[in-house]
Amino acid sequence: MKAYKLGVLQGDGIGPEIVSATVKVFKAAAQELDVKFDWIELPMGWEGIEKYNDPTPSYTKEMLNDCDGWILGPHDSAAYPPEHKAKRNPSGELRHTLDLYANIRPAKTMPGAKSVVGEADLIIYRENTEGFYTDRNMHIGGGEWQITPEVVVSAGVFTKKAAERIAHAAFKMAMQRRKKVTIVHKANVIKLGTGLFLNTCKEVAQQYPEVTVDDYHIDAMTAHLVRRARDFDIIVTENMFGDILSDLAGELVGSLGLAPSINTNENQAMAQAAHGSAPDIAGKNIANPIGIMLSTVMLMDWLSERHHDSKLHQVGQLVEQGINSCLKAGTMTGDLGGTASTSDFAEAIITRIGELAVK
Repeated sequence: MKAYKLGVLQGDGIGPEIVSATVKVFKAAAQELDVKFDWIELPMGWEGIEKYNDPTPSYTKEMLNDCDGWILGPHDSAAYPPEHKAKRNPSGELRHTLDLYANIRPAKTMPGAKSVVGEADLIIYRENTEGFYTDRNMHIGGGEWQITPEVVVSAGVFTKKAAERIAHAAFKMAMQRRKKVTIVHKANVIKLGTGLFLNTCKEVAQQYPEVTVDDYHIDAMTAHLVRRARDFDIIVTENMFGDILSDLAGELVGSLGLAPSINTNENQAMAQAAHGSAPDIAGKNIANPIGIMLSTVMLMDWLSERHHDSKLHQVGQLVEQGINSCLKAGTMTGDLGGTASTSDFAEAIITRIGELAVK
């Protein structure tokens, strides 16, 4: 039986609490289904600075190349010493150096979460390597230049290759769902850059004739999400627009703290919750671990497809069912109106997993 190697990067702030809770829950689900994982702890963030004087050590990146996937906890790069704050943050560094070009962020209503848009179930496919994010759109160096003390030039980079591969990823998922893709851009103003993105996505769409396609300008799309989020299935867009839209969508369906995501290429995947490190509540055992848990569910699905191993999908489904069962029963952390601590919530999910596995 294959033992899948999974990296564990706990990160900063609430990271060690929510990542540890996640690993504990997935160990329980894997044991029920006789799936083997090797959990490999790797330094990142403050731990990396303390051990290697680097928040994303070369050692960690080398070890990740030998992993089937990994969990990335949140980082508190805003608090790093100046010499490290000037670098790409750990998330951006891993996305850039490992070419994790697809940032996949679902937004789905959940039990116990107060959605302000009613029922919704959509996924945002965000191009992850270029666009206006100047810390990762150049091979070497940053894409910004301060011409004078009063003048800064920031570059946006758009390539056909990047647009094609994120578009294919989005359309392939649409074929498994409601067969609808919405392209988000600003081609009326950024005519060449996002115009190239829009036109390339439309070219890719011709290879998926069963999929219905529409497109919106980014400003209009924010209003459409608020007014009719339930109408959307797959949204594909460039880096910065995807970041903004996914945060908005996560909050609309309940809370950004619940929002999962994975970052992928054809060979690697990184589970990463959409929220930050919440240093104000770190160490209090009150953080909600659902975002990173559901990100790891997504990682299980990605691994299942890549390795043609349906048991990995079953592990993820067992955890997700356990989470939903707890929420329906009113067992939840304080941010959702409950009283459970982080560790209590994890234990409750493990109990539910045991009950569900017997059925």
